[in-house]
Amino acid sequence: MLGLIFGGCCSNVYALEAIINFEPASGTLLTFVQFLFVAVTGYVAQFDKTRPPFFVAPAKVPLRRWMVNIVLFFGINVLNNHAFSYNISVPVHIILRSGGSITTMVAGYLYGKRYSRVQALAVILLSVGVVLAAWSDAKEKAGSEKESTLPDSNTGLLILFVAQLLSAIMGLYTEATYQQYGPQWKENLFYSHVLSLPLFLPFAPSMARTLSRVIKSEPLVLPVPFTTATGPVRMPSQLLYLATNVLTQYACIRGVNLLAAASSALTVTIVLNIRKLVSLLLSIWLFGNSLAQGTLIGALIVFGSGAFYSVGSRTSHPQTSATAVRGADDYNEKAADRKKY
Repeated sequence: MLGLIFGGCCSNVYALEAIINFEPASGTLLTFVQFLFVAVTGYVAQFDKTRPPFFVAPAKVPLRRWMVNIVLFFGINVLNNHAFSYNISVPVHIILRSGGSITTMVAGYLYGKRYSRVQALAVILLSVGVVLAAWSDAKEKAGSEKESTLPDSNTGLLILFVAQLLSAIMGLYTEATYQQYGPQWKENLFYSHVLSLPLFLPFAPSMARTLSRVIKSEPLVLPVPFTTATGPVRMPSQLLYLATNVLTQYACIRGVNLLAAASSALTVTIVLNIRKLVSLLLSIWLFGNSLAQGTLIGALIVFGSGAFYSVGSRTSHPQTSATAVRGADDYNEKAADRKKY
């Protein structure tokens, strides 16, 4: 489980940043290809030859329940990837998305959950770190670039904030679903991706243009033990990065789902924050990214708060009200970060 999260998600950073550096507006195409791949592989797990015409095993959770997840999950992934179009770098993107525990805890408190003082203090510190990182990055860009780029950055920050809010809502809703119907994470994985595919139709023209640029990227020689009549096997570099991104993102998603089915929403968020620290370090090391001093301090506060929370969670257990939803948990946006990242 942890191997899938740290191996898949962290490896995903290299391919992601290579694509974003080439084409900042490729976020929607990335999301679509990831969704398509997961939908196809998920169909294999849900296949039932006795149920024509779609040959899908009966759902253990009512589809109307999954529909809420699908809309939230689609919106979160599109918003997170679309933020790259607004002058948001990969390291800053990682830091700001690490603030997910803030919205998760606030939404959980409103939902009836109660947390220890250590956990609350950790999230307060994390909030300070996120705000400091975002403010320092915006100030750095305002001083080194044209003023016209600042509104773009502010728009990107707003997009990430909305995505975090939706992610917190989805986490609690999924937790309630797992409590009522059991941790049906494979079913969640399948339906949240396959039923989201039609929602990409309005973005088809822009995705086609992006794919055209990806296909025309500089070719790379593939390390295969054979050659064609025209010489070594070559493949457009960005197409190769896209395939790598999809495969590593799939591994990441599986790891997140396994973790979500066995632990709490807030614990999932903290574990993924630690993973994001590794991703941030890889991004800085592999691509030579630089961070403003305030942004770096904010990053240290963010990830230090995650470690502080984990220590507090071992010494105390969050209490829930009589009406709170308890049990297994959250398929988070990180599946995304996921992905994806």
